[in-house]
Amino acid sequence: MPKTMTVRLEDDLGAQFTHDLNALGLTANAYFVMAAKQLVAQKRVPFDLIVPTSEPTAETRTALVLAQAKELGIVADDSPRFDTAEAVLDYLES
Repeated sequence: MPKTMTVRLEDDLGAQFTHDLNALGLTANAYFVMAAKQLVAQKRVPFDLIVPTSEPTAETRTALVLAQAKELGIVADDSPRFDTAEAVLDYLES
């Protein structure tokens, strides 16, 4: 007989969780069953645990500074511009 469990999530987290699962074609129940089966089979949490940081990485900080410098005209904006999706694809394929 299946065991019934209750999971409590903050409203925003629950909404994003449901949205992302829907995009994958999964229900919350299917996700939790898969995670539970993998935990039992692998004897470990079946995904990487990442500690979120409030500080951007060095790479992100560099990109933010460069974007701001381009916006202010300090650095030339050499970003390619495209008028059509086809032009983007051509650029990416070259």
